[in-house]
Amino acid sequence: MEEIAGSLKGKVVLVTGAAGSIGSELCRQLCHFGLKQLVLFDSAETPMHNIRLELEEKFPDVEFTPVMGDIRMIHRVESIYQRFHPQLVFHAAAYKHVPLMEENPCEAVHTNVYGTRNVADMAVKYDVDKFIMVSTDKAVNPTNVMGATKRICEMIIQTFNKHFDTEFVAVRFGN
Repeated sequence: MEEIAGSLKGKVVLVTGAAGSIGSELCRQLCHFGLKQLVLFDSAETPMHNIRLELEEKFPDVEFTPVMGDIRMIHRVESIYQRFHPQLVFHAAAYKHVPLMEENPCEAVHTNVYGTRNVADMAVKYDVDKFIMVSTDKAVNPTNVMGATKRICEMIIQTFNKHFDTEFVAVRFGN
C-alpha cells in the first residue's frame, strides 16, 4: 500500500468511465492516496452527478473535476489531456454487457476498440507516466463480441507498451 500511495500522492489522475460500476469504485479507492486532482470522465450525466456528490461528501479534501464526454470523440479526449495533463490514466470506459454487445457489435467496436485507441494515443502524445486499462476475463479466448473487442484492446495496450515511453498495462477483472 505504501508503494501505491507513493506512486499516486500529488498526482493528477484521469479515470475514464468514472461514473460506471468499475470506474466509480476506482475513483473511491484512489481518493485515499493523496491525489493532487482526480479528473472523472464519462458520458453518463446522472451517474456522473451521483458519483460527484458522493465523492465530494466522503472526500472533501480531494479536488475533483467531473468532465462530460465520449472516448469515441478524439477532439474531446484530447481536450482533457490538454487541460489537465494527467500523469496517470485509469481507462475503465467500455461497453461491458455481453448480450447488448452481441446485438450491437458496431457500437462495441467503436467504443471499446476505437475509444481505447483514442485514449491511449493521447496518453502517448501528452506524455502520461502510466496508463492502466481495465479489461475482462472474457478477453481470454473470447467467445463473444464484447470479449473479442476487449482482447483487441489488450493487444493495442501491449503493442503501445513495447513502442512508447508511457507504461501501458492491461488488468483483467472477472466474475
